[in-house]
Amino acid sequence: MSASPSAPEPSVRPLPSWLDSLIAECRAVDGTPPYSDQAIVDYRMTTRELLAIDEVAAALVARPPGDTTEAEFAVRPEARGHGIGTRLLAELLRESHGGLRVWAHGDHPAARRLAARFGLVPARELLHLAAELGQADRPASAEAAPAAGTAPTAPTAATHPTTSTALDGYRLAVFRAGVDDGDWVALNALVFAAHPEQGAVTRADLDQLRAEPWFRADDMLLLWAGAELVGYCWLKIEGTLGEFYVVGLHPDRQGAGLGGALFDAGLAHLRRLGVARAHLYVEGDNHPALALYRSRGFHDDQIDIQYEWRG
Repeated sequence: MSASPSAPEPSVRPLPSWLDSLIAECRAVDGTPPYSDQAIVDYRMTTRELLAIDEVAAALVARPPGDTTEAEFAVRPEARGHGIGTRLLAELLRESHGGLRVWAHGDHPAARRLAARFGLVPARELLHLAAELGQADRPASAEAAPAAGTAPTAPTAATHPTTSTALDGYRLAVFRAGVDDGDWVALNALVFAAHPEQGAVTRADLDQLRAEPWFRADDMLLLWAGAELVGYCWLKIEGTLGEFYVVGLHPDRQGAGLGGALFDAGLAHLRRLGVARAHLYVEGDNHPALALYRSRGFHDDQIDIQYEWRG
């Protein structure tokens, strides 16, 4: 009997070089990336398309069949104020028959004016919170950051001085590529079942994120109850800036202090590596998460707004 053919590898396409430069220029001026990591992953996986104007403005567009179009777009800083953003949004609206949702990262006044001009209304609010993790905040027993090219000691509950007794009976370990992938994707889908972006992350998406230059398995902490994955704290570290990229806890394990303990383990990991500033994104109506983060010293830094137009 012949073996069944294996599934084809997902198609992956690179970003155009001019789009890379547009992203870098926008981030340098605005202080925030113009596109989410997931939007870029979707483009590379060919589930988003690129709509551009003369390489000075670009939208990454998702068009689910029969559903609302979703887009993130940006204009090069030097090209702003000349109606290019207006042209791009008008084109998106012309092509969006079932409605349109557009993210404005940073909630700039120009974005608010443009949205109002075309009748788009705020639909979602994503808060960007930040906290300084200065040297004074590092635990006395913190180890020096590892030399470049070397792996730090794998974080465990014992090596995190701020980890509470809530983790007693659980095991904190780092992500093992090729071993933990399926468990993580399944738990992430469960935790974010009601989240339109994070809950839709696939194994192929995870592979793409693991290929990013910032990814390190040692910065992805997994919480196990025996052989069951019940939580995770994924950190994205770039220089002295550390992002709580995504934090999740199994719904059945919530309410016992595990979420706070897992978050504290992430903070301790950042401090061990000498990270000076931590930040994260959270939905504006996620009040339990906001209460936790603010109790740890995180403050509002900026706001991302998703605007909606109903065709």
